Amino acid sequence: MSDETKGPAASSEPAAGHGAGELTAETGRCLCGAVSFTAAQVDPGMHACHCRICRRWTGGPSISANAAGVAFAGSAYLSVYESSAWGERGFCRKCGSSLFFRLQGSDRYILNHGSFDNPDRLKVVGEIYIDEKPSSYDFKGEHERLTGDEFLASLGITPE
Repeated sequence: MSDETKGPAASSEPAAGHGAGELTAETGRCLCGAVSFTAAQVDPGMHACHCRICRRWTGGPSISANAAGVAFAGSAYLSVYESSAWGERGFCRKCGSSLFFRLQGSDRYILNHGSFDNPDRLKVVGEIYIDEKPSSYDFKGEHERLTGDEFLASLGITPE
């Protein structure tokens, strides 16, 4: 999710409406295992974000799932980078794995697909910032594809 906009109010509930199924409890960890998490409510309908910031942060599109009720173990290795006035990104300071995006001051997380222990339960149901996607790759299948402005409008956010 691009950090170059005015953010929405914080929420403790995962975003609804992805349509992939019921919320599930999931676990995950970083590459080295120093940081792990449990998430009580994960929306199995993931989105792929093509914004410039997510691509630079993850090395490609950020494929992630909305979650609430997230608890981390190994907090000594968990670092948080303030990537904007309203957003922050979490990573393992030992191995560098990117783990989440979060609205500052909220307990709502956008957890990276690669960090889940059982990623097969999750499914890409949409793409956002499609207008920033490079021409070097494409996702197959029929699903929602929103421009950055369309996605922000769906959240009630007005770009600066």
